[in-house]
Amino acid sequence: MSFLVKEITVQDGLDDFLSIPSEIYRNDPNWIAPQLSELRRVLNPLKNPYFLNASLKIYVCYSSGKPICRSIMVINHLHWSRWNQKSAFFGFFESLNDRNAVRCLFEKIEADSRVSGAEYLEGPFNPNHYSELGILMDNFNSVPVFFETYNPSYYSALLKEAGFSESNTFHTRINNDLSATLSKKYPISHKETFSRDITVRKFNIFRFKRDLGILRDINNDAFENNKFFLPLSMKEYMFSAKYLFFVTRPCLILIAEYKGEPVGAAQLVINFNSLLKFCNGRIMRWQIPALLWKRRNLKELVIFTAGIKKAFRKTRVFALLLKSAVKIFRNYSTISTTWISDENLGINLDSLLDMKPVKHFAIFSKQL
Repeated sequence: MSFLVKEITVQDGLDDFLSIPSEIYRNDPNWIAPQLSELRRVLNPLKNPYFLNASLKIYVCYSSGKPICRSIMVINHLHWSRWNQKSAFFGFFESLNDRNAVRCLFEKIEADSRVSGAEYLEGPFNPNHYSELGILMDNFNSVPVFFETYNPSYYSALLKEAGFSESNTFHTRINNDLSATLSKKYPISHKETFSRDITVRKFNIFRFKRDLGILRDINNDAFENNKFFLPLSMKEYMFSAKYLFFVTRPCLILIAEYKGEPVGAAQLVINFNSLLKFCNGRIMRWQIPALLWKRRNLKELVIFTAGIKKAFRKTRVFALLLKSAVKIFRNYSTISTTWISDENLGINLDSLLDMKPVKHFAIFSKQL
């Protein structure tokens, strides 16, 4: 069987790129189709400010004229400078279970990466370090929560057969009986704890850009040393926040301030996936009011980010953020996390909220 790998653009061939997942997951009840309009927006270098400092190439592998696997390749020289490693990144990897097709796909990506000066190929990042990342390695029989990658069980084998190996691992955590945990560990008390210097407030929707900038500053400081991290520009934050309030509300975003200076934040989102599942990759404008109304009944929360500026990590900021978050948690039945590094667990979510590891993910790497 012969294969042809083509580099495509957002103007020519992107429909083939977007069509591949529907074939792979045709009979998979757990798959949730991505919003195609959002995917087109993210992959458009003229719209996505991330690509002001990065280059993008999009690939599709064909067999007998039929698209059967795909990926992108991104090079960001800011990452080379920050982490002192010349890595190209792949992402949005999807494929039928055909190791020869995957090998052909990555032979082309690797060749183009070398021409660009890269010494490693790593991924998946969809398309960068602050988006969906990693290959799901276990627990394939459950529906992904919001912002969680999902793939067939054979993906890791395909990448290993193409010469990749696991370089970084992550996991997510969950508590499916949140009310029991809160009753046991955080009973309602009439005695309020407070701090004269530290206050916690909700996101101010009427000062949207200001508070979004505050979240950006806190997270850029808090996650500075995390593997793969690069500070986000305000344009990137604004781009990513376009549909923010589809999946959250101002009352679910907490900002801690020390004497008026923002020093910590927690962003909680609603697991919107149960509603997205029935949209089949397209949310029509006339559907939006009904979706937002149905969202009121969703009882699953996701800890999207929780960050404290490095200078305030040994203060009462975390305790007061947690206290405010617990008040929110009482309205929900389930809470889960986005990715947590297996090497650096940080805050002990098991002891604090009885959150147990539930899924594991891997970043794959190959020296070129």
